[in-house]
Amino acid sequence: MKNTPIPSQIVQDKFKESGLSSIGGASIREIKRLIDTIEQASEVEFVRMEMGIPGLPPSKIGTEAQIAALQNGVAAKYPDIQGIPQLKQQISSFVKNFMNVDVNPASCLPTVGSMQGGFASFLTLSRIHKERDTTLFIDPGFPVHMQQHKVLNLKYESFDVYNFRGEKLREKLESYFSKGNIHSVLYSNPNNPSWICFTEKELQIIGELANKYDVVIMEDLAYFGMDFRRDLSKPGQPPYQFSVANYTDNYILFISSSKAFSYAGERIGMMVISDALFNRRFPDLKRFYGNDLFGHTMVFGTLYPLSSGTSHSAQYALTALLEAANSGSLNFVEEVKIYGEKAAIMKKLFTDNGFSIVYDMDEDQPIADGFYFTYSYPGFSGVDLLEKMIYYGISAISLDITGSERHEGIRACTSLIRMDQMDALEERLKLFHEHHKQ
Repeated sequence: MKNTPIPSQIVQDKFKESGLSSIGGASIREIKRLIDTIEQASEVEFVRMEMGIPGLPPSKIGTEAQIAALQNGVAAKYPDIQGIPQLKQQISSFVKNFMNVDVNPASCLPTVGSMQGGFASFLTLSRIHKERDTTLFIDPGFPVHMQQHKVLNLKYESFDVYNFRGEKLREKLESYFSKGNIHSVLYSNPNNPSWICFTEKELQIIGELANKYDVVIMEDLAYFGMDFRRDLSKPGQPPYQFSVANYTDNYILFISSSKAFSYAGERIGMMVISDALFNRRFPDLKRFYGNDLFGHTMVFGTLYPLSSGTSHSAQYALTALLEAANSGSLNFVEEVKIYGEKAAIMKKLFTDNGFSIVYDMDEDQPIADGFYFTYSYPGFSGVDLLEKMIYYGISAISLDITGSERHEGIRACTSLIRMDQMDALEERLKLFHEHHKQ
């Protein structure tokens, strides 16, 4: 091993101590723990790109509202499982203002982060049709969604969408839907890990096929409004966040407070179910629940036994944040544009030093600069490249664990990189390139 910023013996010792069979195949949290131990032993600060953690302080609008709620005694009271009324109203208004989608407040539910929203939806949707037993993932995607399916012992199929953009997506989806075993579909938009964004044409295709085959579409909007190529910050004014909700009533939206509002620590997210789906009856639900009404079953049949509601005080925080966004007094999109600025700098540092961007296009235009990007280096698989870069004090995750078929790739997150680390990143990439260029 050549001279590297992190002594090779420390990396090898800590890897052995971790008990991991492969660094490249490790989960995000396992990689974080490994890097923590290497950083501590080497006393060298890493350029950390493995965790999708917000890198910005939370808005005082949220924290002050939550503190006030705690001081008013809400910590002693169970919240309603379906959410406090004022939050439900603000979620409904937010969806109208920033997506131009109409949904009743009753169909808007707070969850313990979008993660719980997904978990509850996977469980409930797997039971709406007794003859259908499979979720379809449009990948690449968030690895924990696959883990949740494994925990629940639920079946899933998946495909990497990158070679099926535009009209090609229709034929690919029909090849799955026509088999008759798919009850629902999940994708993220903007996408984690690739940062590709579906076009309106692609979302229309998905919506039309959802109607044709009666499949429920789960749209993960964890990075709401963060396609910075369009200004999505003005409430009640176009352009709006693109969504499948414009093309079908068979949808569930997951909207996170973690990234757009930098409120990750309180674990509060939003599940928005179309009114048509919320009020639809599925007789097959009675095999497991006492009611066949989808919305009632979701709230009292699934969310109730999972957590008996969502943090009471955090609901007041989110209510205040949404109210400020809906009124236009909080421009939440402007506050997170720093992620795109960092991505532009970082991508150039990588490409200037022999790396390539793996997922680089949205149909006919370059992908946006945002929370994530993907990269590769000639001659390396993603798994091998991830392990090698640890010696250079750079951490990320392999695309192998995301359902991607681009096995040469790595996902980088921009959030935790400070601007004062860009010089260190450049030096380490230059050194890596010197050591490995062909």
